[in-house]
Amino acid sequence: MTHQVHAFEPPERFVAGTVGAPGERTFFLQARGGGRLVSVALEKVQVSLLAEKLEELLTEAHRRFGIELPDPPPAASDNEPLETPVDEEFRVGTLGLAFDVDTATVVIEAIAAGEGEAEVELGDPDGDPTADPDPDDLDDDEEEPDDDLDRLRVRLTPQAAREFIDRARRVVAAGRPPCPLCGQPLDPAGHLCPRNNGYHR
Repeated sequence: MTHQVHAFEPPERFVAGTVGAPGERTFFLQARGGGRLVSVALEKVQVSLLAEKLEELLTEAHRRFGIELPDPPPAASDNEPLETPVDEEFRVGTLGLAFDVDTATVVIEAIAAGEGEAEVELGDPDGDPTADPDPDDLDDDEEEPDDDLDRLRVRLTPQAAREFIDRARRVVAAGRPPCPLCGQPLDPAGHLCPRNNGYHR
């Protein structure tokens, strides 16, 4: 079976979002453009890590190539939910990041998890996140990337990348509030707090 590369260079919209109630949320990356809508599922920690590594990539591109860092977007920049239908194309196993110096754009690649694979990774191409990327070499695994896996590839301007980072952080933070005693997420029905000897709060 041939793999599919869903390429949006650039997308009209690229966001992180969730489906489901707090505590039971499924996280997605969603890209729209050219009449297509592609949604891929991933873990909350992958969304958080992607935002963090994107921020580092922009800072490094500014330091090494003088790329102008965009201002943080206004608070209400994109609070819209994911577009429907949210049909999961695949579950993300590996995320790759690169900075294309020639076009001053960020390239993000989400690669489907292989069979039995559930790692949470975020790789830089060849260990150098600001290299001019070979689009088929965005994974930092020592082995050659598996060409049999589906991919979602998006190319973003630094401004669009900053907007993605801002929204992704808000999405991650919008889950269950932490318990003031133990820091674990609070369920609506309360939770068994280890700091409270197991009594419900």
